[in-house]
Amino acid sequence: MTAVFDPTPTPPAEILAVLSLLCPEVVRDIERNWNAPVSDYARHLWRPVARPASDPAIASRSILREVLHQRLAVIMQPEEIGKALEEFEHRPVIQSGLHCLLLMDRITFDAVLLAWLGAVENGLSAFFGFMGTTMTMETIGREGPGWLDVGDDKVNLFGMGRHKLCRKSACVAGPVSLNKRALEAVGDETDASRWLGTLLASQDKVFGTAADALTALNQDLVADWDRSGMALPVFIDDRLAAAAVARHLEDDGSLLSRLLIVPARRQRLERALQEAASSPFGRFLPNTTAYFWGIREERVRKLVLENGHLIETDRPHGLSIPFERPHLRQALLDGVLLPNLFLMFLVLAILPRVRVVGGLRQIGYVALFHSILLAALDENAPEERDLAAELQVRENAWGMRVIDEKISVREQLAGLPEGALFPDLLRQYRLRTFAETTDDLKLVRENARWRKIGQAGIKAP
Repeated sequence: MTAVFDPTPTPPAEILAVLSLLCPEVVRDIERNWNAPVSDYARHLWRPVARPASDPAIASRSILREVLHQRLAVIMQPEEIGKALEEFEHRPVIQSGLHCLLLMDRITFDAVLLAWLGAVENGLSAFFGFMGTTMTMETIGREGPGWLDVGDDKVNLFGMGRHKLCRKSACVAGPVSLNKRALEAVGDETDASRWLGTLLASQDKVFGTAADALTALNQDLVADWDRSGMALPVFIDDRLAAAAVARHLEDDGSLLSRLLIVPARRQRLERALQEAASSPFGRFLPNTTAYFWGIREERVRKLVLENGHLIETDRPHGLSIPFERPHLRQALLDGVLLPNLFLMFLVLAILPRVRVVGGLRQIGYVALFHSILLAALDENAPEERDLAAELQVRENAWGMRVIDEKISVREQLAGLPEGALFPDLLRQYRLRTFAETTDDLKLVRENARWRKIGQAGIKAP
């Protein structure tokens, strides 16, 4: 019998086998959309999600809606808020993995574009993007929130000295205003019509923090790049997650309060965290702080839990906060604490049953956070048993660097129609397949963490 040749391209099986060890849900997304336009992949990621069913999930979704409403009230009219929240009820998706950078950063731009595609293809009026703000204003040489990448040069965005840039964190550095003189000099040298005017329109504004400035400027850029207003970006950050955690801690009977404050429950949670960290997949977990970051003197500080207090190690005059529910809640409200990644994903995604779309490391640690929560639940408590059943479905997706252009944003925008940049890119990405944009998953193949997992021949737990 003559073999039938199937010319349909398929994703590389060895890469999918490695991804499936931690993230089978991500593999299913890839397989389903391999030969589809990348805009279809975006539509798939922003598909509906089952509504919360267990009491802890319902309560968590209610808290998330409340803090999102507060954020939307800053940028929307009441009728627009209602529409956006109703859309979120059916398609609760957050594009995460974004750092607090201006959209002229290539990776940030490409990720927000994918989120915009997903929102537009599903007819949404708004979409949510989480921008991490705990990073310093300069991370490594001329990189980070304090710098504007214009392709062939870097501009000091806020005119802050580099000594200050590397010693202040984006969420608290401020007040700031734009470095008008440096921006105008860029306008003399490059074709900057597609972004410079939008920035200079805010040249006289004073922003409370660098994070506030970058959030407002990014919203302005997307609005200018899509003047038809097909989908509005709503950028949220660690401070919104802090507000959500504070709301959870209002109730001493909430699941989060029990996990953190009841000694036996916290011991069980810490054991689950330690087991995940020592597992073969532990390299995906962030090596971070004890549940919360501390904020002191415009800088994010690593904390440890000792003798019932969150403290800065080797800092006798640093932060010291009792690890008790009222103190933690007040410190969150006062901006002295921010949740770490585990708590952040718990309150924004895992508990309220929200699909979170992130990068190649994030899909690993979100899967681990998910399993850590399951291990910490009490199967003898009916509401926690119901939550455990609900958590059998993971809402975890890959969206960072799926679109991964190798040229600068300024070069990407050159020649595109002003006021319709995103709509024009939508037409382009309706013609390019997921396989093409990811170059047959080249990024996954080259990722050090995933490559080591594959080389180790680890079996799925």
